[in-house]
Amino acid sequence: MLAKRIIPCLDVKDGRVVKGINFLGLKEVGDAVELGRRYALEGADELVYLDISATLEGRKTFAELVSRVAEAVNIPFTVGGGIRSLDDASRLLDAGADKITVNSAALARPELIGEIAAKYGRQFVVVAIDAKKGPDGRWMAITHGGSKPSDKELFSWAQEAEARGAGEILFTSMDHDGTRNGYPCDTYAALSDRLSIPVIASGGAGSVEDIAAVLTEGKADAALAASIFHYGQYTVAEVKRQLAEAGIPVRI
Repeated sequence: MLAKRIIPCLDVKDGRVVKGINFLGLKEVGDAVELGRRYALEGADELVYLDISATLEGRKTFAELVSRVAEAVNIPFTVGGGIRSLDDASRLLDAGADKITVNSAALARPELIGEIAAKYGRQFVVVAIDAKKGPDGRWMAITHGGSKPSDKELFSWAQEAEARGAGEILFTSMDHDGTRNGYPCDTYAALSDRLSIPVIASGGAGSVEDIAAVLTEGKADAALAASIFHYGQYTVAEVKRQLAEAGIPVRI
């Protein structure tokens, strides 16, 4: 069995790492480069940096930050936020990112996935899906940082993204984001069963047990977490040690 990955997520606004609950109430938690360096030293498999303000000026500033992160950490990292074109993706990959993630722009113009994959390879393309569960039980994708509903349903959109060239799917449950109440494991398992590419689980990690559940019952290939690391509840090393003790394959 392939080792499961533990991936700290760093939401970046104006060069600083922030965290909220259900995408709201953002609080500053630290320096983007220093936190990334710390998590790498603790044994993180990868990092994800998301530019959540993503204005045109912010993207330029973000590329400079990506260069500094690339110099500071020795593990793969993914960057996203405001990537609307092949040129945007190229700028961040050229700055030192190992992968890029696209969300709103891919929903607006799905061809973007294939354009990036054609130039760099599908292993460079992570399609992020932020979704909420509606009254009818369907999970619907939400765009623009969780502010605009779309007409795309989670499972069908993830399958389309894979067909268009996505190398991984990063699914964040907006209903669980920042709550530390656990992941919706049944949904992750259903998503993993429909795809042949890795699924990264995001939104809801409150304990090692939550992470273990989504990696086993939820069949996720990787777990993304923010609050439990940013606020010192666990180190990455502690999480991985406890997962290994539970028989879950991780790189120690």
